[in-house]
Amino acid sequence: MKLRVSPPVFKGRLHDARTATSIGRCLALAFAVCFVTGLVSHFMQHPSGWPADGIPSRPTWGYRLTQGLHVASGIAAVPLLSAKLWTVYPRLFAWPPLRSLRHALERLSIAVLVAGAVFELATGLLNTVQWYPWPFSFVPVHYAVAWLVVGALLLHIAVKAPQIRAHWTRRSSGTLALPARDAPDRRSLLAAVGAAVGAVTLTTVGQSFTPLKDFILFAPRHPDRGPQGLPVNRTAAAAGVGRIADEEYRLVVDGPQPYTLTLEELRALPQHEVELPIACVEGWSKSAHWTGVRVADLLERAGARPDARVRVVSLQLRGGYRVSEMGHEHARDPLTLLALRLNGAELDPDHGYPVRLIAPNRPGVLQTKWVGRLEVLS
Repeated sequence: MKLRVSPPVFKGRLHDARTATSIGRCLALAFAVCFVTGLVSHFMQHPSGWPADGIPSRPTWGYRLTQGLHVASGIAAVPLLSAKLWTVYPRLFAWPPLRSLRHALERLSIAVLVAGAVFELATGLLNTVQWYPWPFSFVPVHYAVAWLVVGALLLHIAVKAPQIRAHWTRRSSGTLALPARDAPDRRSLLAAVGAAVGAVTLTTVGQSFTPLKDFILFAPRHPDRGPQGLPVNRTAAAAGVGRIADEEYRLVVDGPQPYTLTLEELRALPQHEVELPIACVEGWSKSAHWTGVRVADLLERAGARPDARVRVVSLQLRGGYRVSEMGHEHARDPLTLLALRLNGAELDPDHGYPVRLIAPNRPGVLQTKWVGRLEVLS
């Protein structure tokens, strides 16, 4: 007896083009915000060479806003992508699976889009908790796959443009629209998806939008928890930095007129206080009061040109971002300090004792801790 295998039959409602289009609009918006802010983050984290001079130091909260939006939109995309896949998954089992060359290319683009989107959201979420259970470097791979997803998404939109157009307005004109009696069920589904997006946003966005910090349930960082009321990503122990003795510390400023300062000499220089946020790539941020010496004053004493870039070198023994560079806008900004105090107290070792960099509109990973050297670059 010959056994005939029939494709599965889906009788569930709401697996239609109108519902998919309604959810797809919100998902595309979340992806767009996440991609654009991700580009900003990538460019600001890797400012080596002449592009560093194009990064503005104002507004002071610029990176805090863009990175907060990046993480928030990525988290919001999780329930949106799940709902979108639920509405369209029966078509993955349509028979025959490949009807033409065009259909094969369409399916290939969808496979790339779905796989890439799931990869981006999954790795992005794991990055927020600093867990990397994979053998590759997160930043370059995440960045490259983002371009792949955007390309597949644009191709998918182009292929599906007629169907999207037919179901974009409140009244669907396509043959795949559900009967009018199913409209309340569609509204209930969309309301549930919207509630899910609102819930995950409300319970995580407080890590960067501090007025909502009391609603934090799932964010990996709380903006008030950490030494001196500020979170820490890399501790002194993790960076291989022990307690640095005051009498042993030296700051080397290497420029046309190089010099060296002890910690007591740094403390004796004019001190300035600024209020600036720490904004980390994992999505959390918080403003704090910093006191220290203006980098511009140190560079002027070293005979640096006004347009000179600066390399900041940490005393840490291991870990990424041991060295960072600043363009002249950041280096000469009066808010950019080598900070010695945080919120009125001496820096905790985990916050970079005895000296750390703090500058406006700059990723947290580039706010170098345990600074031992400033190098003027031509």
